[in-house]
Amino acid sequence: MIITDVKTFVVGNPWKNWVFVKLFTDEGITGLGEATGGLQTKPCETAVHELKPLFVGKDPRDLNAIHDSIYKGIFLNTNNAISGINQACWDILGKSLGVPVWRLLGGKLRTRIRAYANGWYRGPREPRFFAEAAKQVVSLGYTALKFDPFGNAYRFLPRDEERLSLEIVRAVREAVGDDVDLLIEAHDRFSVSTAVTLGHALAPFKPMWFETPVMSTDIEATIEVARRIPIPVASGERFSSLADFSGLLGSKAVSIAQPEVLKVGGISGMMKVAAIAESHEAFIAPHNAQSPLCTVINAHLGATVPNLLIQECFDDTNVGWSRELLSGSVRVRDGYIDVPDAPGLGVELNEEVAAKHPYNERNFLRLFEEGWEKRRG
Repeated sequence: MIITDVKTFVVGNPWKNWVFVKLFTDEGITGLGEATGGLQTKPCETAVHELKPLFVGKDPRDLNAIHDSIYKGIFLNTNNAISGINQACWDILGKSLGVPVWRLLGGKLRTRIRAYANGWYRGPREPRFFAEAAKQVVSLGYTALKFDPFGNAYRFLPRDEERLSLEIVRAVREAVGDDVDLLIEAHDRFSVSTAVTLGHALAPFKPMWFETPVMSTDIEATIEVARRIPIPVASGERFSSLADFSGLLGSKAVSIAQPEVLKVGGISGMMKVAAIAESHEAFIAPHNAQSPLCTVINAHLGATVPNLLIQECFDDTNVGWSRELLSGSVRVRDGYIDVPDAPGLGVELNEEVAAKHPYNERNFLRLFEEGWEKRRG
């Protein structure tokens, strides 16, 4: 079997243009992957096509050889394109053998995966709105939810903004009770001193974690914050290097890694990150702010790794037509994702629906602009 061609599809989700990768083979088996970039769309799509000489004509089942060729071909680097190609190759391998990807990764450790909701707070930055929205999410069965209460803060937080942010967290905690986990997102916003101040201020609300409180690529700063506050710190969504995960987790100050399947080299890279985390007695909580395809991919991964903590999910808060875009997408029931059983990833792209929602230059999430949390595009 050889890869004969690749096609890409850009789908205009209102706050992030999704990029899908479809590989074709001479045996008629196709594979689907994703190469979405947060604030970049066209560079990610173009990269897939530019890499064609490194994977077209090769056997998609030789996953390691293809990954090695691309990794070395782009000068020892990993990006969204290589990740999407890797996912599509795993899809083809599973289909060719008639088994789900999780079977190829070693089989199930669990049949369902605890999920937390994100993207549910699309409205005014007011405590009452956040509280009501949180209750609606919990009514769907979620037992954990993540949110960024900090507006468009950058490095420092004025006293009035700090007060409002904490009032939002308090309102959500009071609305959902003590049995629901709150995950506080900071989107790399703060200086070390501001993050430490906020970490102590958030402690009474007992959050499950404080996510990326400082520039997450600054491992030293992340470790310092983690050592100085009384709540767990989670980070790693922006890492593409395995060494960065070793550096972060080796400190023992951070024990929750958040690998992004589109950053670390796809499914193959995620398995390596999980192993690195396990070697440091740490957990992974995969970042997943992409399409429902990435939720499925993470479900296959989450079924197999022993140190999975929880899985991020936007699927119930995405635009309604996203459910029509992909057949075989998973559902969250009573706060858990059921692991799919179809061969490969078990997902197919509806190209007609995709064509109805083209790329839009407004479909980007500008995290340091006022009102970004409304995700209007």
